[in-house]
Amino acid sequence: MAVSSAPGATPPGTMTSAAWAVAGALIAGAILFIAVAAKAQDAPMAVHAWFFVFAFLAGVMALGQRHFNVTHGQVTDDGAGYSDGVVKAGAIATLFWGVAGFLVGVVIAFQLAFPFLNLDTAFTNFGRLRPLHTSAVIFAFGGNALIATSFYVVQRTSRTRLAGDIAPWFVFWGYQLFIVIAATGYLMGVTQSKEYAEPEWYADIWLTIVWVVYLIVFLATLAKRKEPHIYVANWFYLAFIVTIAMLHIGNNLAIPETWTSSKSYARFPGVQDALIQWWYGHNAVGFFLTAGFLGMMYYFIPKRAERPVYSYRLSIVHFWSLIFIYIWAGPHHLHFTALPDWAQTLGMTFSIMLWMPSWGGMINGLMTLSGAWDKLRTDPVVRMLVISVAFYGMSTFEGPVMSIRAVNALSHYTDWTIGHVHSGALGWNGMITFAALYFMTPKLWNRAGLYSLRLVNYHFWLATIGIILYASSMWVTGIMEGLMWREVDAQGFLVNSFADTVEAKFPMYVVRGLGGALYLTGAIIMCYNLWMTAFGKQQPAAHSTAAIPAE
Repeated sequence: MAVSSAPGATPPGTMTSAAWAVAGALIAGAILFIAVAAKAQDAPMAVHAWFFVFAFLAGVMALGQRHFNVTHGQVTDDGAGYSDGVVKAGAIATLFWGVAGFLVGVVIAFQLAFPFLNLDTAFTNFGRLRPLHTSAVIFAFGGNALIATSFYVVQRTSRTRLAGDIAPWFVFWGYQLFIVIAATGYLMGVTQSKEYAEPEWYADIWLTIVWVVYLIVFLATLAKRKEPHIYVANWFYLAFIVTIAMLHIGNNLAIPETWTSSKSYARFPGVQDALIQWWYGHNAVGFFLTAGFLGMMYYFIPKRAERPVYSYRLSIVHFWSLIFIYIWAGPHHLHFTALPDWAQTLGMTFSIMLWMPSWGGMINGLMTLSGAWDKLRTDPVVRMLVISVAFYGMSTFEGPVMSIRAVNALSHYTDWTIGHVHSGALGWNGMITFAALYFMTPKLWNRAGLYSLRLVNYHFWLATIGIILYASSMWVTGIMEGLMWREVDAQGFLVNSFADTVEAKFPMYVVRGLGGALYLTGAIIMCYNLWMTAFGKQQPAAHSTAAIPAE
């Protein structure tokens, strides 16, 4: 559709003063990083400096191309509809990074069972691939899903386009640059060695810039909404964006060796650093992997089920309980450490308190299907949504139990923790993301429906069986591991060596790898299904792209 804008408005793609300012900043950034590359004290810093140079220059050329196209009447735009180009890009990026992250996860799972798969190279060993997998599935797959769905939802629930023309695209491409910098850094051995926060200082600064722009776009879109109220899903998205900004900045306060070195040192010493790390780390779970994805739950379940949210009052209780309680739960990761007992107990107490409001949210999501339970039988996308909420409930029960000091003595630092993390990540975060993509894709590409519901069903069962194999094997091996580690003889000496525990875990490691392979297979099927939906030979839907609420 040709450019359509209000009389006197600046057409999208026109080089406004803001666009010129962005182009100037990108050119200045490119010059700066050329200087950094020339003076770099280590190879990773030089490589990453050139990445920034090429990315910034590509951004300048993209702005120039947009301006050229609009002046020649070649730019297409949503007109009176929504800014969905960036949402489409986000959906594609989510699929790409998801498959990449799942693949690396399968590789490292089998590396633990068969060490020869490390291939005896620096770039393919478990120590470097593990953070690559973690960041790929959480921040690349999950982060792109959150950005794409939040941009989709905030427009539909506000009946307005995204604020800004360039800014949403800056958020998208800036975030992809962060992912590439982080991922290649891990392969080269560049890491802070902090769980969920491995990228080094310069990647963290870049992410801060991108994230602040993300917050501004989201807030500005809400500010110009045409609806009197802010829909419940947007509460959770906004809480996620604001809190992650605070956590990211606080946890990553560091001093680089020099401005041309990839190495930095944490601002906080010893146990303070550990406390701040797990304040960040657990809230990465609480706000990135929970609050943000609850934004998906509160939008996509009602939309797909075609039913209102079960209880508005319960959603209020769910929101404020999570916001106030989750932030205190981090110290439960530091039982039996130098952290004072009172702080350990505080983390445990607030973790236990989280159980009931979390289950309140689960009940709110499930009961939204009241009057539409038949869709569980007929619609595999609804089935995915429901099982994701079920896994949310299971994970938010298991987490509080594992936070109890006595249970923690048996579970923490064992594969039980791995099982817990993955039942939540694969079951809750993964399944609801898949369902959201299945919902959005036909609407974004103006299709009547998905290419194949049967393929969605195949994906559902492959993913579900994969999760069950993965999580159950890790629960079993984790409890066995904990028992073996604390078994002592009559004289008080440990009975089992670390090597004994590794040998005993071999069968369960194989089962875990097979579970991950099933999950990956389901994701590949999803990619084919959504590709055919978007770009296959299908009749377009009859609905228009006009800005109507929640469509």
